[in-house]
Amino acid sequence: MDVDFNQLIALQRLDAKLKHLSAFLDTIPAKVAAIDAKIEKSRQDLAEAKDRLTQNQKTRRDLESQVKDIKAHISKYKVQLNDVKTNKEYTALLHEIDGAKSKVDAFEESIISEMLVADDIEREIRAAAETCRKAEDVFQKDKDALLARKGRLEARRDRVRAERDAQQAAVSAEVLALYQAISHKRAGVVLSPVKGDFCSLCHMRIRPQVLEELMAMSSIILCEACGRILLWTKKPA
Repeated sequence: MDVDFNQLIALQRLDAKLKHLSAFLDTIPAKVAAIDAKIEKSRQDLAEAKDRLTQNQKTRRDLESQVKDIKAHISKYKVQLNDVKTNKEYTALLHEIDGAKSKVDAFEESIISEMLVADDIEREIRAAAETCRKAEDVFQKDKDALLARKGRLEARRDRVRAERDAQQAAVSAEVLALYQAISHKRAGVVLSPVKGDFCSLCHMRIRPQVLEELMAMSSIILCEACGRILLWTKKPA
């Protein structure tokens, strides 16, 4: 099988470049997703703080509504004081009024406590909003840079692919079929330079007769162990 080893060497180099570019490009979607997750996390922190403030405001409204209702009952009790007939009824109403006032005091203390909590939450919201703004700015720049690099690498990959296709066209169909079969089996590594009298990739010793044939560089010789195309070089590759 006659072969131009320089063509195969060029093809191997282009395949290696293409594999490297494709491998990196395959990682970009996950990197973009990770950046989006960071942006979403900063937004979520702000949203959670706002939700806590909303819940705080609802709690205060509920407490204020209960205070209003209890005060309305107190007013009714006071009116009823004028209509009671016995000291027992009068004392019972006073007891109800005192109990209602105690509830009002407790609810009003809770309202004050919730107001203090609201102040803390509002400060947290302001801090989270600033953090979110800065984070989105930084992360978006990272994302834009990554996507720009993706575009450049895709263009480069297209150029390498076109060059590889042109190089393949220069190789005979028989040699190309063998090259592609070995590439499929050996993860894209087809050529194995000979170092001394060993295959440099699988380290199998090459028989003297085979070495003599290799030095002629006139035909394809496969490594008897790994099946790659052996490449004779004067210097170790």
